[in-house]
Amino acid sequence: MKGRGGLVLYADYDGVLHHENVLWHPKIGAYMSAPDGYVLFQHAELLERMLAPYPEVQIVLSTSWVRRYGCARAAKQLRPALRARVIGATFHSRMNELEFAEKPRGLQVWEDVLKRRPRGWLALDDDWVDWPEWCLAHYVKTHPREGLSDPAVQEEFARKLQEICK
Repeated sequence: MKGRGGLVLYADYDGVLHHENVLWHPKIGAYMSAPDGYVLFQHAELLERMLAPYPEVQIVLSTSWVRRYGCARAAKQLRPALRARVIGATFHSRMNELEFAEKPRGLQVWEDVLKRRPRGWLALDDDWVDWPEWCLAHYVKTHPREGLSDPAVQEEFARKLQEICK
């Protein structure tokens, strides 16, 4: 499995790379229902810059976008440099989607960690509900509206990223 023995970032989209309030319409696809100034993937460049010193970090998508679009189409939403790091997702089409969706995000990530067995990992996510206690050292909670752009989030992410990449 890709990522075994490597460094992995589990990345959510909504509430991380843009405002949390993203909706879906059958004719137009994903769109944001947020105040002016918020756009889809507005913090993708920031994530790209923060990961730049760590080329060995690979990305596993832990976003609900994968269940809607599949891993490849969800990854295509990212900037090319981020897309090139994507090695998979926590959800796979072979899984029972209902069972997967009923699990808390932290448990979804943890089950993937157990399968991939990365040397080091972090998760960027605004979903804080029911994360297993043993995962919290690897978890960076983002601001639901400001995502990764929140200075405190950036500071924590940079520190933890540096730690796993030593």
